[in-house]
Amino acid sequence: MIVVFAGIAVLVMLDIFADMSQGTTFAHLAVEAGIALVALIGIATLVWRVVSVARGARAQAAELNHHLERSQHDAIVWRNEAQDLLAGLATKIDTQFEKWSLTPAEKDVALFLLKGFSHKDVARLRQVSEATARQQARAVYKKAGINGRHDLAAFFLEDLVLPPESTRKSE
Repeated sequence: MIVVFAGIAVLVMLDIFADMSQGTTFAHLAVEAGIALVALIGIATLVWRVVSVARGARAQAAELNHHLERSQHDAIVWRNEAQDLLAGLATKIDTQFEKWSLTPAEKDVALFLLKGFSHKDVARLRQVSEATARQQARAVYKKAGINGRHDLAAFFLEDLVLPPESTRKSE
């Protein structure tokens, strides 16, 4: 659009110079000068809008970058804190597996089930048949004295449930 206004302004200015050399009337020159002025005002308005939008975009980009950096920092802190907790949880899970006398294969199956993998996924990951994965899962459940994968997850995660809403409000 700026190019269109600039083209109009240049053509009108060239016409004004040509008309002046041919001795045209003042009224004709004034009309053409007005057209040139409108074209220049259009250019200035569009440039001002582009600059305003660019400034706004730069400010928004700076704000988004600040939020991103803060989020990345928070994620690093969370990961570091969670890593210690997860290491402790992994140790506790392994200790419980030892108490249940799980074989190494059963431990692998139990961990995959805790992570949410299906029997089919467990079989693929362990490179055994699905029937073998199901049989090992049943052995885990029997040794743990539980009824299935939901009970297995609940055994380790039950204490992680948030307190009731009324308790959290009082904090």
